[in-house]
Amino acid sequence: MARVPYLSEADLAPADRDMMARPINLFRALANSPGGMRRHYEFGEWIRWECELDPRLRELAILHVGYLTANAYEFSHHVEIGRRFGVTDADVDGLARFAAGEPSGLSELEDLVLAAARELTEDAGLAPSTWAALCERLPAPRVTELVIVVAFYNYVVRVLSGLDIDVEDEYLPYLDRFPLPDTRSGAPS
Repeated sequence: MARVPYLSEADLAPADRDMMARPINLFRALANSPGGMRRHYEFGEWIRWECELDPRLRELAILHVGYLTANAYEFSHHVEIGRRFGVTDADVDGLARFAAGEPSGLSELEDLVLAAARELTEDAGLAPSTWAALCERLPAPRVTELVIVVAFYNYVVRVLSGLDIDVEDEYLPYLDRFPLPDTRSGAPS
């Protein structure tokens, strides 16, 4: 149960109602702070539609943040969103294998993106070797965007966890198909 009320479009001032075009629980909770919701919404929209990082790489990085933090909300939502940008079930299985230290079956660049997402999530930074490898494969603007995306979604999982946002019923099947790790043991739950 969320720690704040889930608000609806009717609870918002007319100027803020556009942010409820997708009335997902995250937005309904953030609506308790319309100014905060507006900044969150605008940044998320930039990431999804204006960021020039390959959208498939972006979604793999976001999914890896959700997986590593075992955040059911973030992970389940981005399984669905990722599909719109070319992420397959086999890719999601691959990132779970990667997290377990097994060969992912993904490309070298995709593994590198997952490694960067892991380092930024777990260590709050990138190893010099990871940075150098990213810079060999991606131009500086795209590496910068990768760091921004991973940092933003680390913020998002903390908001989701801090407000205890509930996963909507329509996203629960993704969690059955792709079990999240038990963060206490590292094993899928």
